[in-house]
Amino acid sequence: MKNVTISGEAVIYLALLALQFGLQPILMQRYAPVGIIRSTVVILQEVTKFLFSGSILLVNQSWSSALQDWSTRGFLTEAVLPAGLYGIQNVAYLMAVQTLDPLTFNVLAQTKTLSAALCCYLLLGRKQSRTQIIALLLLLWAALIMEGVIFIDFTRYWERDTSSSEWEWHHLTHGVLPILLSTFISGLAGALSQGALQHKNSYLFSMELCAAQSLLLVTSLCFSSDGTMILEKGFFHQWEWATFLPIMTGAVGGVLVGLVTKHAGAVYKGFALITGMFLSGVLQSSSVSLQQAVGGTLAAISIFLHATNPPRSAIVKESKKKN
Repeated sequence: MKNVTISGEAVIYLALLALQFGLQPILMQRYAPVGIIRSTVVILQEVTKFLFSGSILLVNQSWSSALQDWSTRGFLTEAVLPAGLYGIQNVAYLMAVQTLDPLTFNVLAQTKTLSAALCCYLLLGRKQSRTQIIALLLLLWAALIMEGVIFIDFTRYWERDTSSSEWEWHHLTHGVLPILLSTFISGLAGALSQGALQHKNSYLFSMELCAAQSLLLVTSLCFSSDGTMILEKGFFHQWEWATFLPIMTGAVGGVLVGLVTKHAGAVYKGFALITGMFLSGVLQSSSVSLQQAVGGTLAAISIFLHATNPPRSAIVKESKKKN
């Protein structure tokens, strides 16, 4: 195997992605409290991502060249459906991050690898290698351990405290189920978006998704409880200036994923996510249980195995590109 070197620029992107991934759920919990109107956070986040993507697009090329193949029909057929899915995903994501601890959230969020693999296979016919399938099963095992479905200490199966059932129900309905819904939608929307990305500028397509999500969310306010709350309490109900911090870091994170993939590749991106996951654990080290530690470690191993063992067809295709 050849030694692979990466540039100093790529190392910086990797470090920033790991830091953003580890801190994002902590910042969201701290500065986007439960009482905040979730739709307002998602809308402002999409507007910020739109501005970020537009700025980078302008730095790399002119508007005229970026828009030469753009059409309203393409926007409606390729961006609106994934945008609607991403809008639901973002609301579910925010509900989950307000409920789960950062380490559990980041581990469960990695089940998007499972949904992405499944959706890409069903919609695009993209297969996984044998090792990747094992890695995905390991990731599922890690998630079950994190949530106490599988216990490390077997005595806990008959020592469960039923007095905490109300908390466990809230944990399930407002934390676990929303993040699993979010990760499934992420895989489905990602698979639907891949066709568009084959012939579109990635930053321009990101702008289309952000614009479509914002329009759909604003329209949905006319029929949702969030819209009523905005009319009664104002758009920025329970906001503070620091609430813009996780919105900014979330937008930067989306850009960093693209930069890391471009300059370092999917394998190193996996390493950055592993580092960020352990950063979340370190920052909450005083409250990390054995279940969380084992689940987080298994998830990290899963990410490593999945990133470093692509299907043989993908390796051949990549080598042809380089040659």
